[in-house]
Amino acid sequence: MVETTTFPGTGGTSGTDDAKSHFTKAVDEAIAGAKALGSEAQTRAEEYREKVQSKLHDKADGLTGDAKARTEEYKEKAYGLADDGKARASGALSSLSQLIQDNANVLDERVGGKYGDYARGAAQSVQNVATKLDEKSIDELGEEAAEFVRQSPALALGLAAAAGYLIGRVLK
Repeated sequence: MVETTTFPGTGGTSGTDDAKSHFTKAVDEAIAGAKALGSEAQTRAEEYREKVQSKLHDKADGLTGDAKARTEEYKEKAYGLADDGKARASGALSSLSQLIQDNANVLDERVGGKYGDYARGAAQSVQNVATKLDEKSIDELGEEAAEFVRQSPALALGLAAAAGYLIGRVLK
């Protein structure tokens, strides 16, 4: 036979039941408190996340705006430089045409009229190229260059190599 000892004020087995009940209530309260804290933490985390995302979005918008402004600025500068280069090339071709035209008379005297006529024809062709270059916009010239490369890629590559070689020789 098992004897149970009862302590004064505990009430026997009902004291154990009371302790279990208190412990269960304490655990339930702790769980409820943890859930409430978790909920509050999620709410605050969401608020901070929204603030950070808003600041990042604002920063990205500002950087995008700056990039667009600089792109336009550099685009305008590039077009200006391209126009200057086009004008210089046209001027150089006109000068070359005039030089050939001036020397056509010398060719007439020294080699013969036939070669002078060839020189005059070449001078006229160079002048026509200069005039066409002067009349076209940078966009039109770019489109024509792209079309030429599409139609004759090998020739375009050869011309680019030759131009690169010549520029390299001039710069040495």
